[in-house]
Amino acid sequence: MNTSWRRAALGGALALAAVASGLAVAGPAAAQPVESGSLEFSGDPGDYISGGGSYAYSTDDGDLLTVASGNGSVVNVSLSGANGDWWYLSFDAPLDDVLAPGTYAEATRYPFNGAGPGLSLSGNGRGCNTLTGSFTVTEAAFGPHGYVETFAATFEQHCEGGTAAARGEVHISNPPPPPELDVQLDVDGAGTVSTVSGAASVSGTVSCNKATTATVSGTTVQVVRSVVVRGPFLTQVPCTPGDPVPWSVTASPDGSTPFRKGDVEVDAKATARDGDYDQFVSVVDTAVVGLRKLKP
Repeated sequence: MNTSWRRAALGGALALAAVASGLAVAGPAAAQPVESGSLEFSGDPGDYISGGGSYAYSTDDGDLLTVASGNGSVVNVSLSGANGDWWYLSFDAPLDDVLAPGTYAEATRYPFNGAGPGLSLSGNGRGCNTLTGSFTVTEAAFGPHGYVETFAATFEQHCEGGTAAARGEVHISNPPPPPELDVQLDVDGAGTVSTVSGAASVSGTVSCNKATTATVSGTTVQVVRSVVVRGPFLTQVPCTPGDPVPWSVTASPDGSTPFRKGDVEVDAKATARDGDYDQFVSVVDTAVVGLRKLKP
């Protein structure tokens, strides 16, 4: 191996390590499995990445593809071949533009492409230190949070300023994006206060459009004879589509002054994870709650 190829191998290894650690992938934490897709490429004699050979992979043949795109500006494709091959392919639009059908010329190595378009094909232990190339996007449809519904592109890549090139194409097709998680939170207008402990009990409902676990937290506040009484609360409830799910909590005063009968202000927040997009959704509600005495 000559010196320039040795540098290329080292640079490729570093790039692949960065991708594996998440440093070079500007997508969500969990990449999407590709339901239907293919990756094909071949190279000229002397092309370092392809070794001058031809490669073809398809989900129909048992090869696994995943795709990640944080905001539609970058598409990262990972391939795990049934034969043990592994490849990474990235496309990056200039600046923060969303990738759209069209040709992106004068691409350089992603993720070091600055404000211009970026491209990178690496894998099987090979990568470019520097590269030039271009790619043409023929299909691109994204859902919430960079969900990739369809993506197709052709590309041409030259390593280390060489004339030999790797040329190929990728096709990705996934189901329509799932709906985003919607959470609704309500605080009941009536609660109770214990005459023994001085703790306030408040309740309400939480609604979700898909199954998740909702964490309801907040603070109950009351002014008692010029003293501000506060009591934090926290609870978790399973939230499923359908009827609102009830929640109830007891907020103990954080000082020596107990809650009393009368109005309190309740600041509540419900937080739940949207598993389809690895995102957390929060909603707040503030209400004046009338406390009645709860006798032992």
